[in-house]
Amino acid sequence: MSYLILEECIACGACLPECPEGAISEGTPYKIDPRLCTECGACAEVCPVDACRPAAPGEKMNNTKQGNF
Repeated sequence: MSYLILEECIACGACLPECPEGAISEGTPYKIDPRLCTECGACAEVCPVDACRPAAPGEKMNNTKQGNF
């Protein structure tokens, strides 16, 4: 599984430069490409509103457009 960004995201941009794989794209909320995410947790460490978290097994990734990155 990858990390996902919740609706609580304030689009501050703190996570963008922290992602070593470039898996995060801008938006409201920001989005994480699950194909690129390596689950390093760098986004969660810097998020000021705790909007980044690991997706639970079987959890639908509502804020991603899989295949459209």
